[in-house]
Amino acid sequence: MNSDCKGAVHMTFYENVKLILLSKIKEMALTPWLFANNPMIDFTRKRKMDFEMLIRSLISMESGSLKHELLKLFDFSPDTLSPSAYHQQRCKLLPEALPHLFRQFTSCFPGQLYRGKYRPIASDGSEFFISRNPDDFDSYCPPCGTSARGFNLVHVNALFDLLNRVYLDAIIQPRRNKNEYRALCDLMDRYMGYSGIPIFIADRGVSSYNCYAHAIENDMFFVIRTKDQNTKRLLGIDSLDDPDEFDCTVDRILTRTKNQRKRSQPDNAGIYRFISTADFDYIDRGSAREYPIRLRVLRFKITEDSYENIVTNLPDADFPADEVKMLYSLRWNIEGSFRDLKYAIGTVNFHSLNRTLINQEIWARLILFNFCSIITAHVVTDKRDTKHSYQVNYSMAIKICHYFLRLARGKDPPDINGLISGCALPIRPGRRFHRHNRIRRPPSFLYRFS
Repeated sequence: MNSDCKGAVHMTFYENVKLILLSKIKEMALTPWLFANNPMIDFTRKRKMDFEMLIRSLISMESGSLKHELLKLFDFSPDTLSPSAYHQQRCKLLPEALPHLFRQFTSCFPGQLYRGKYRPIASDGSEFFISRNPDDFDSYCPPCGTSARGFNLVHVNALFDLLNRVYLDAIIQPRRNKNEYRALCDLMDRYMGYSGIPIFIADRGVSSYNCYAHAIENDMFFVIRTKDQNTKRLLGIDSLDDPDEFDCTVDRILTRTKNQRKRSQPDNAGIYRFISTADFDYIDRGSAREYPIRLRVLRFKITEDSYENIVTNLPDADFPADEVKMLYSLRWNIEGSFRDLKYAIGTVNFHSLNRTLINQEIWARLILFNFCSIITAHVVTDKRDTKHSYQVNYSMAIKICHYFLRLARGKDPPDINGLISGCALPIRPGRRFHRHNRIRRPPSFLYRFS
């Protein structure tokens, strides 16, 4: 925990985590004009819901209808704020308000590092269904074989700390503007100075020279899976039929010109890779400039008849092939985190039609996820003399932490450690399930109960 984020010494760890989150909200509430759309007007008058209460309500809100959530927030008082008034208060916030709180809070808990110096970070994206709105062109998907009426989506590109199970950053894009390559480059460029050397781990959907170069230019490491055809193009070979595994380093020069007379090594055509009009931020289009790049390419067997290809810049002397394979296997944890973010945290249940306010709710849910995960990481599960090892049931742990966050001041907190450790699940390695992709319509605003 950072020195400027410490709470009271006599408090338990989970009480300190809550104190730090609330103190960060209070700090923002001291200067609300910095986070208001109209600094001279917004949050200047006394209201039923001030700036601090608004932020806390966004983070702690559950999946019920908006009216039901407001009734719970005001203890079912006749003076409960109306949904319309709540919406007006939300519209006063700048889009940067919740991301600012997210970064301020998350940076207080650096967590553990791999080998004491590296921070493995998964990069991936997930889509969130929002209320149908054909007028929102950027997020609307027209009728297709799976939906006769069409639907709206936003795509969340996120960075996830694999060892500490917290999100580090995110970029939210409407479905039609989805660009995972660009998102990963931007996330690398604006990566905060968390302790440790980052190792970005990503699936083949973002494999590109531009992503490799952004990591290299920022003095970062990456482990990115790539397709067979991209591996063959990178290596300059026609086939990967040979079943042998390999681990090799290649030097390539990227260029936008095919004119060999403009190249610095015209007689060594095999090391050049022509990138034409592809996005590459370090060579302007139409320029004859060259960009040398050194990459390590690995291919290893995962089943009897299937292989994986990995491109990385991790040095082979420090990271043998088996360790690179192990690091990439950690990436799956971000898939599980998206499941918890959507269903245990409740990010599938939005309380607005406005996409700007939906983005606001997504950031609030990311803060809540990190709050729950930071507490859960410090829970020690009881060792049992049984067939399987046990791990925390994150779905139940999130519900317990969520209740603790909403607990009113003055009330004694429950035994968080005892409750969470009592909700353990057996670890069954090697289990596999097919992924079922289907349209999930967002639930109605009215017919919700939680």
